[in-house]
Amino acid sequence: MIKDLPEKLKALRAKHNLSQKDVARKLNVSSSIISGYETGERTPSTENILALSRLYHCSTDFLLGNNTQNSSVVLNTDGLSDEQIHALLILIETMKA
Repeated sequence: MIKDLPEKLKALRAKHNLSQKDVARKLNVSSSIISGYETGERTPSTENILALSRLYHCSTDFLLGNNTQNSSVVLNTDGLSDEQIHALLILIETMKA
């Protein structure tokens, strides 16, 4: 079991006003699987960790306990071309300088 993952998943789901059924639908799994994640009886696959991080707009590091704060920003790049994503990355790096 991943430390604190069940609590994080419950809190994130509540923050986003989603039911377990809503999350299950978005991940294409059963509600009982989401319940298992939130009780600690099941551990999400790598694919589902990624899906949960996208759904909740948080990093996988946050979910996996590699940091204590969710300080990273996740950009939704759905619908952008590879060239547009690359341009955004260049812009971000330019702004850091």
